Amino acid sequence: MTKLTLVIGNKNYSSWSLRAWLAMKQAGLEFAEVRIPLDWPTTHEEIRRYSPSGKVPVLIHGDLKVWESLAICEYVADRFANDLWPADVAERAIARSICAEMHAGFQNLRENMPMDCRNRYPGEGMTLGVEAEIDRIFSIGRECRQKFGTGGNMLFGKFTIVDAMFAPVVMRFVTYGVKLDSVTKAYADAILALPAIQEWIAAACSETESIPHIKI
Repeated sequence: MTKLTLVIGNKNYSSWSLRAWLAMKQAGLEFAEVRIPLDWPTTHEEIRRYSPSGKVPVLIHGDLKVWESLAICEYVADRFANDLWPADVAERAIARSICAEMHAGFQNLRENMPMDCRNRYPGEGMTLGVEAEIDRIFSIGRECRQKFGTGGNMLFGKFTIVDAMFAPVVMRFVTYGVKLDSVTKAYADAILALPAIQEWIAAACSETESIPHIKI
């Protein structure tokens, strides 16, 4: 198989990198990593060597470059692991809708609770806008677990791209000490127990770079 290379940012901070990386890990793929620290004077120039958009992540597969996390996840599912989507057509449509909502929305959460795996800021960032978006995330989780969650502890039972998209949200909940309902707590525990997530967290904690303005 042609070598796969995933270009990512800092594991401590890059939520979009985590999404693509986790989907590839859960698909059982072997791939090389190119890690480019964010917010350095040379960051943009280095990323531009790989990514047409100038952003991470980007997947390189032979002559093909796929950028944007969701597109990478879709490519992995199409090419290597079609079980990353629910088999049922209707469920798959809902899963894709949820992924698209996460990809395009939740701006208040992103801005006020940026991902920072190795630090803890309990209670910070909880604006009214953030609270409303967290309520929406709880609602998605409860509905998915109730309707589609049989057969496993992920949102659609087994791991899907939806879980890759929601994993950085779980990281934020831990960092900012967000109080979780019982369903969300069980789901967050399941995400955090994934060996791939444990690997990511360990790597994030070993990084030495710090972005001062990441803390609210």
